[in-house]
Parts: sequence; C-alpha cells; structure tokens
Amino acid sequence: MPRGGAHSSFAAAVMPGAEREATVPRPGGFSPVLDGRGGAKRRRNEPGMACPSVRVSFPGAVSRESGYRFARDLLKHVLYQRQQLPLPYEQLGCFCRRDEDASKKPSSLDRASKKWQQLLTDLEGLFRHMEVMFSLTRVPRVLFLLGGTVMSPREFYELNLESICEGSAEDSLEPASCVRKLFHSLFVADVFSELEDLPVMGTVVMLQGHRSCGDDWFRPKLNYQVPTRGRKLTVNLSCDGGIDISASPYQPLASTSTWEDYVWFQAPVTLKGFQE
Repeated sequence: MPRGGAHSSFAAAVMPGAEREATVPRPGGFSPVLDGRGGAKRRRNEPGMACPSVRVSFPGAVSRESGYRFARDLLKHVLYQRQQLPLPYEQLGCFCRRDEDASKKPSSLDRASKKWQQLLTDLEGLFRHMEVMFSLTRVPRVLFLLGGTVMSPREFYELNLESICEGSAEDSLEPASCVRKLFHSLFVADVFSELEDLPVMGTVVMLQGHRSCGDDWFRPKLNYQVPTRGRKLTVNLSCDGGIDISASPYQPLASTSTWEDYVWFQAPVTLKGFQE
C-alpha cells in the first residue's frame, strides 16, 4: 500500500490543514490532473489515454535554485513513496547517525546500517552534483527511472521545467514558497494513493542540459530518447501571474533556445533501494 500516513504527515508540514484534506474520499477509477490554476480535475482511467500529469503554475519567475530544489525534493518524495527508502530522507540521515553511535549491534543490523549509509552517501553526492549542474546550465527536464533499464523502466517520473520563466534570485519568487506550492499540488492530486507496492530496485536520474555546460560528472547520452513504456507521471511547471513574456529577459526555454543544443545527461550512480 502507498504510504498515505507519511504523505499526510509530509503535506501537513508544508501546508496548514493538509491532514483534514487527506480524509476527503476520492472517486475510484479516476486519475487526477491539475489545471493551470492549481485546481484538481479528474478523468477516468481508460485504455489509450495519456499518462497522468500534474500541472503547477507559479505567479512569477523562479530562480535556478528553485529548479534544483524542485528536482531534489521530488526525488526524495518519490523514493520514499515508492518504497525505495524505509524512512523519509531527513529521518534516514538521523537514523544512520544514531546507528554510528551504537557500541554493539547484531551483524544483521550492521549490514543493514551499511546499506542505509551507502544509499545516503549516494544521495548526498547526487544532490551536490545536481546543484552544480543547475548552476551551470538551464535544466528543462529531469527524469527519475525506477527499475528495468533506462530505455524501459518499470515506472518513471518526469519533471518538466521547459515553460518556467527563470529569473535572478532578486527577481524571483522565494524558493521555499514555490516548493510548498509544488507539494500542495501533488497532495491534492493524490498521485501515489492507488499504486501497488514496489520491490527494492535501482533508480537512475537523468536530466537535460546544454551540451557545452562543462559538467564532467554527469555522462552525456546524445541519442537518448524518453521511454515510451512503463508507468509515467509528469509534473509540468510553468509561470504566469501576469508576466509579460515578450518583455521579460527570463523567458521560457522553448522560446529562446535551440533544442539541438540540449542533450540528456545520466548520473553515473544507480540508487539502490533499501527496505527494512
């Protein structure tokens, strides 16, 4: 079963009254999609329909720091909700440090602790390099591929930032408020509630960037194509709030850049899930 209790707890931390909203029943057989105003629309899951998506629109330009935080926090959330982390990321770090302080522990716990610590180390390293990549180049899309292969994952999650208006730190919305809006939208859409449990599997992170960005950690995959098989959820982000796109120096990527200059990059580490 999905981690509804943890989802509610997380949402309660980022938005007042979230736990009250969590008790509202959802009609069965519907896949939620958010409209441009953040409202929830529902449609029946029928064969041949497009993959479910969540659309979130911000009332102003956002910074690259916000883009990085969207990707980082969404990955943390996906890994926990899809049973690849036994605890939320922040709690996992505390548990690992507590294990390090224990003077004696059974060998089975010692092995588990090492797995936890390795996963935490891999995540911390990935986040550092993701932050560097976001600082070097505009990142229009990010993929989290769970299970299978990078060409045919079991399920995958796409964060689409093509339509955001990117601004300087001084001219952009506050990152924390943008992250709260993103997770509020995910909470309302209830995207994890009807999914089956997953076994432990590997997760690969891929992102798009300028081919000449200068990053030497992510591996360029010049001919990579987004998979067409596997369960997919897309999170589409955009900016509105009366922004004059034609006059703004911070325009959506699609209107200012040549797509041939952007390629996929793959993180050189596979995140190995862990369950207790």
